[in-house]
Amino acid sequence: MAPPPAPVRAARRRGRLRRLGIVVGCGVVALLLALAALWQVTPGVQDAQARVRAAERAHGAPPLPSLPRDDKVARALVATEDSRFWTSPGVDPQSVVRAGVATVTGSSDVGGATLEQQLAKNLWFGGRRDRAAQLQEAVLALKLDRSWSKDELLRMYLAQVYFGHGFYGLAQASHGYFGREPAQLSWAQASMLAGLVQAPSGYDPLVHLQAGRQRQRHVLDRLVSTGVLTWAEADAAFAAPLHLA
Repeated sequence: MAPPPAPVRAARRRGRLRRLGIVVGCGVVALLLALAALWQVTPGVQDAQARVRAAERAHGAPPLPSLPRDDKVARALVATEDSRFWTSPGVDPQSVVRAGVATVTGSSDVGGATLEQQLAKNLWFGGRRDRAAQLQEAVLALKLDRSWSKDELLRMYLAQVYFGHGFYGLAQASHGYFGREPAQLSWAQASMLAGLVQAPSGYDPLVHLQAGRQRQRHVLDRLVSTGVLTWAEADAAFAAPLHLA
């Protein structure tokens, strides 16, 4: 049987795309309705700072003071983990669309989480990652963004996140890995630390130096892509000694 003429094939493709668009749109709408409903039942976030301090005490980590905007670890973290951090409302609209698709298709891939979502996961869910927790994390991320400044949120994130090797928070990790205050870190050291939060045990430079170095190179590449460093500066940082403690 001869294939249908080109206009017929084009019309069929348009029809399939329209149907897919309707399905995805319905998924996004359903997700937004779920988030709106969860807004009413999720807790407030005014105690976020107290939760961070409790985490610092629990892990024996020194308090992390406020960070300057040019802090190297903070800039490397944003470039690598959430490059739209400074302008997003706490959730990434593109991730919301992906979550809508996942809701319809049943996929477990809902895209990357913003720093606010990761902070919510750590402070309220202890790392739990089921679908219900992910939806609540998104709501809490929106609430965090409305209640706290971006500088405060970034400091809270870095004060409690796990950096591997038993080190919690930037202050403890900076001293543990390099014997330095966070403000004294080089770009080589800062990029190594920023890369650890994705897989702290897997990238631990004291145990898995090669894997940690590969991750460090990715962080430096992201710093170039986001305009923080030039290629020459990134290459120099990668070649610089880490001076691990």
